[in-house]
Amino acid sequence: MLGYYAEPEAHSRFVRALFNRTAGSYDRINAAFALGSGAWYRRRALRRVGLQPGARLLDVAIGTGLVAREAVRILGDAGAVTGLDLSEGMLAEARRGLGIGLVQARAEVLPFADASFDVVSMGYALRHAADLGQLFGEFRRVLRPGGRVLVLEIAPPDSRLGQAALRAYLGGVVPVLSRLAGGDSGLLMRYYWDTIAACVPPAEILRQLGAAGLTEVRCDTDIGIMRAYAARRPLA
Repeated sequence: MLGYYAEPEAHSRFVRALFNRTAGSYDRINAAFALGSGAWYRRRALRRVGLQPGARLLDVAIGTGLVAREAVRILGDAGAVTGLDLSEGMLAEARRGLGIGLVQARAEVLPFADASFDVVSMGYALRHAADLGQLFGEFRRVLRPGGRVLVLEIAPPDSRLGQAALRAYLGGVVPVLSRLAGGDSGLLMRYYWDTIAACVPPAEILRQLGAAGLTEVRCDTDIGIMRAYAARRPLA
């Protein structure tokens, strides 16, 4: 799909090391980087796919828990949310503020039984995955019939001017804001831009969701670059 390394295992090692290194300052970096993707946006996206009390949610690539935190607020039950991440550093940060179950594993090989969850979410980590077909197949497998997928991601602007503006923001403005807040974002922001620029186009993401056996596939767009992909596991 993308990445600094062609081999999935090498790519996974790189991503794990990068996010272990930046876990402690990730929330400060994210606050500078937000681009409209604050708590309200995550909460709205979760509600839009039908998350409501009584459901069980798996948050894949949980990071520091930004999406999972909003899921807990909606569900009113921390025991109904499970988080998964490859980075032990990110899991340690999530553990500080969330009383949910946490698992260290690769997103493409989910260590859960079939039909375990009502919603599977993934926030801004799709571009780190090495194999979309395998990833979405795993999402479908662990969903209960009728369950929903929510994937939040960023797509580069269509215009060259928009791409240049985003690159300048990530490469110039965000690192300065992050340093002022006590964070170290240089390597992470370079990786973010490279993976955003190289990410699979939205149309291909939608196609891959459908190819995995998911239905009602759609993509909602905000401020031109924020994408919320949604899909459903069929009842039959």
